[in-house]
Amino acid sequence: MGGLPQPGGLVRLSLDHIVVAAHTLEQGCAYVERALGVRPAPGGRHLKMGTHNSLLSLGEGVYLEVIALDPEGTDPGRPRWFGLDNPRLQAELSRSPRLLHWVARTDDIHAAVAVLPELGKVHRMSRGDLEWDITIPDDGELLEHGLIPTVISWGDTPHPTTRLPDSGCRLVRLRGLHPHPERVEARLKALGTGLELEASPAPGLLAQVQTPSGLRLLR
Repeated sequence: MGGLPQPGGLVRLSLDHIVVAAHTLEQGCAYVERALGVRPAPGGRHLKMGTHNSLLSLGEGVYLEVIALDPEGTDPGRPRWFGLDNPRLQAELSRSPRLLHWVARTDDIHAAVAVLPELGKVHRMSRGDLEWDITIPDDGELLEHGLIPTVISWGDTPHPTTRLPDSGCRLVRLRGLHPHPERVEARLKALGTGLELEASPAPGLLAQVQTPSGLRLLR
């Protein structure tokens, strides 16, 4: 998979998954299906965050997650991950889902936080029989409009891609757009990871995905 340069650093991270956020899970799954021609499979509920998801394998241990607030979930008593409590973001998602964020995995999540404390605290999370550690800022907001990844460590839990059917989709390229790409690049380099970055007044992520029906763009 192209588009993720790997500069040197104290911590080594690799792409785990990309995140499509939606106002409702059905809306998000329909959005991905229109964009890629393949529908994500049901995931489950994040009881500690009041969210739920669906997943789509992108090959090579990478997947796409569609995530939304769970209408049957309970208030977590703290800001949810990925900035999903932000009223402005929810207003935007009510108009259209979008590729919001990416998540990087590591075997040493505490070292990643030591390098970049803005990642937040490490929280133990679960979905069904899956358990993992993940970074969440205290305010729940994304760093640099989602271009600085959330960091995850699966430990002994089987990776979700081992349970997903082969969708026939492969992530070919992931690009980040930002008004100050050099600022993002410096923080990514400190983490020991990278992202292809371009200067743009409107920040965001773009993913090129090879699908059974050809090369598609997800934004």
